[in-house]
Amino acid sequence: MSSLWIHQETGCDQALLRTMMKVKPKKIVYVSCNPSTLAKELQELSKLYKVVSMQPVDMFPQTSHVECVSQLLLK
Repeated sequence: MSSLWIHQETGCDQALLRTMMKVKPKKIVYVSCNPSTLAKELQELSKLYKVVSMQPVDMFPQTSHVECVSQLLLK
């Protein structure tokens, strides 16, 4: 598998995280609307992946919600 796209509102299930770590796609693009969950999961994924970019995206400008798009590459 060369790349994996993830969009989660509540964070990844532990089974999904284990599968990603086992399959080791070359690239992961993770879209999250929960910065604290994203930080926790990036800490786990950073064992095998390097975060090469992060970009906040304000898709709902009249609210406090901000999406964060992160690109991770296999080390």
